[in-house]
Amino acid sequence: MKKVAVIMGSDSDLPIVEKGINVLRDYGIPFEVHVYSAHRTPAEAAAFVSSAAERGFGVIIAAAGMAAHLAGAVAANTHLPVIGIPISSKNTGGADALWSTVQMPSGIPVATVAIDGAANAAHLAAEILALADPELTERIKAARAAAKEAVLAKNAAVEAKYNV
Repeated sequence: MKKVAVIMGSDSDLPIVEKGINVLRDYGIPFEVHVYSAHRTPAEAAAFVSSAAERGFGVIIAAAGMAAHLAGAVAANTHLPVIGIPISSKNTGGADALWSTVQMPSGIPVATVAIDGAANAAHLAAEILALADPELTERIKAARAAAKEAVLAKNAAVEAKYNV
């Protein structure tokens, strides 16, 4: 199975990013986590992502807030799919990071999830890897079936309480 690289612009993003890391763990997807800044460590970030495919990675998740140039800088240096997580900030709520992540020039795409949407970034990475991994496809189907059953159980409890 290919690995997922999870890169964040700062370790202050880790509380959000961990939600995605937990999803990758639940699916049994191998991953690595790194802190690289598009502005403070651009050469190191470029070196890591430009050789990621050769080192067994299949998807890169990039999380950053404020100016949020990390996902775009990552996408510019690899042909692998890049998923951007805009991280919220106290000044703008993350709208600035969302726009920085989603507004990429033609030919350098970044799949962008919701602000602080690390779990969905990991689910999307799993779906991408599952294209070449039938076992992972089955794990995704099982997770969705379990989520469905959980919602139906909650529905039954609400109906029993209010629909007497």
